[in-house]
Amino acid sequence: MMKQIVSIALLASACGLASAERPDKPNVVLILADDLGWQDVKCYDIDEPSPYETPNIDQLAKEGVKFWQAYSPAPTCAPSRGAILAGKHPARLQRTHVVGGAPPIPHNEKVWSVISPWYSGRLPTSETTLPEALKANGYTTGHSGKWHIAISHHAFPQPEDHGFDFTRSNLGVSAKMNPHRLTGFATDKKNDKYRLDKNGFPYDQTTADALDFLEQSKDKPFFLYYATFLVHTPIHSQSEALLKKYCKKMDVPYPENPEGWKIPGQKNPYYGAMVEMFDHYVGQVIDYLKTTDDPRWPGHKLVENSYIIFTSDNGGMEKYPSEIITDNYPLDEGKIHAQEGGIRVPMIFSGPGIPAGEESNVMVNGLDFYPTILNWTGTEQPEEQALDGADLSRLLSQNPTDRNLVKEADGSVRNSMMHHFPNSASMHSTLRIGDYKVIRNFKPEKKRLELYRLYKNGDQRVDIEEMNDLADKMPEKAQQMDRLLQQKLESMGASFPYLNPFCRADLPHKDGVCKVLESGQKDNQVWLKYAEQGNRVVRANLLYTTNGGQQYEEWYRAPATLESGNTVSATLPTNTTHYLFNLVDEYQFLISHPRMGSMSDYKKGNYSTRALAIE
Repeated sequence: MMKQIVSIALLASACGLASAERPDKPNVVLILADDLGWQDVKCYDIDEPSPYETPNIDQLAKEGVKFWQAYSPAPTCAPSRGAILAGKHPARLQRTHVVGGAPPIPHNEKVWSVISPWYSGRLPTSETTLPEALKANGYTTGHSGKWHIAISHHAFPQPEDHGFDFTRSNLGVSAKMNPHRLTGFATDKKNDKYRLDKNGFPYDQTTADALDFLEQSKDKPFFLYYATFLVHTPIHSQSEALLKKYCKKMDVPYPENPEGWKIPGQKNPYYGAMVEMFDHYVGQVIDYLKTTDDPRWPGHKLVENSYIIFTSDNGGMEKYPSEIITDNYPLDEGKIHAQEGGIRVPMIFSGPGIPAGEESNVMVNGLDFYPTILNWTGTEQPEEQALDGADLSRLLSQNPTDRNLVKEADGSVRNSMMHHFPNSASMHSTLRIGDYKVIRNFKPEKKRLELYRLYKNGDQRVDIEEMNDLADKMPEKAQQMDRLLQQKLESMGASFPYLNPFCRADLPHKDGVCKVLESGQKDNQVWLKYAEQGNRVVRANLLYTTNGGQQYEEWYRAPATLESGNTVSATLPTNTTHYLFNLVDEYQFLISHPRMGSMSDYKKGNYSTRALAIE
């Protein structure tokens, strides 16, 4: 009898030990800020002191690893978000800017010398996203907040089409204040949808949705993608008290009218209030993890088996029409630019096995999240999903300062970081190799190559301001890095800007572009004949849409065939409603047929009004 009791006791003890073991599948929370700059977070503050208060993010940095040289995949939000979820570079995804899905048309045909290339209007469902990979491994996946993966916020594909079990999208405190930003502040009234909490912060539905997902999913392994709309425009504060606080702290007068803020530097009190509100909401999510028991691990809190990643989708937005928002100094420029201010972001990792209070100068990127999370969760990499990022798990657990622990897909140690932004007013690509960074400008009126030395030996600051251009002093290095940049872009199938033959600028070889003679259609076959006038046509594309005339026309690109006799031919995809031809010559001039004019000619993106209709 005694032997039986001892056996039962041993069995119970063994079961107790088993229940105390850490669950195999840790939770993952990815917190993605919108337009939060490198210098907008207090713990990143260098040089001039920042007035913004971010105690919760600062505390997260104390509990994990903070990277000083972290980059977003792109200088704007949509391409960064798609790249993070798909694990592929925006250049490879053919999604380098917001919106997309439009024919390449100059903003102003007479003024703009360069035309942005076509880029996709959506992240295709053929990409196996991170949540889809995690779902296949038994994870529950949740999204709260901004999506921005398609041609509009509400267009296909939505989060559920890319692997999310739970998705809610509400602007929360980012919703526009009516009639303007000095009215309708949050109160403590019960019927106020922004009712102030005990700490004086407005209620934020986006954060509440994230907390709902955590509460519903805490008994199973989960992945939360908390993509807040803060601190994107509109720049305002639902909290009047916070607005007054930052007016006083920044020593600026309380605004008398809602017009755009004009004082330069980190002196916008609306923005200061937004940053602190955002930090508060981040704190609510982290606090939930710290205070909630883990049903899968009795005696422990959720945070003990949860990895947290905090970052921003791109650098800070310094200016907006009629508004000065923030200042990314000492970094140059901001959002919509591939200078450091537009692509360098705060990035913090915490979780099991990650040391606390570490700082690192190793180069990392949002592209690294996908392979890192796969490793943390024991999830196999989808066979069809080649990844452009690096697995940071060894770096984070063994030595966050050892750059030799960051390996590219081919096994080589990472020493470079590339950005491709052939869009908007910037139109440039950049490549950083070690301490140096080259910028290739596509606009002919700008200097083609710029070269900067950001650091010495990887961590000693030299010129992160990108003020001292070394291209003329070190032309061989600039050209060598430019060649490597070209190789990387070509390996990804990147698209490049075109020259505009109809602009006023005196561009070399402009007078030699081809002339379109005629075009036609028979069934699903279309063709075009042209005459060369000096410049040789080297490739052609078919641009087409399947929803011409609708509110959100979406255009796609397919290769056309160059045939003998100066003829171009193509097969129309099923359901095509309208199409046009793009011819590109040896000097990168673009000839569209029909001629499409200026982007400003199309008030609602109705490009089909000038394109060729299906007969």
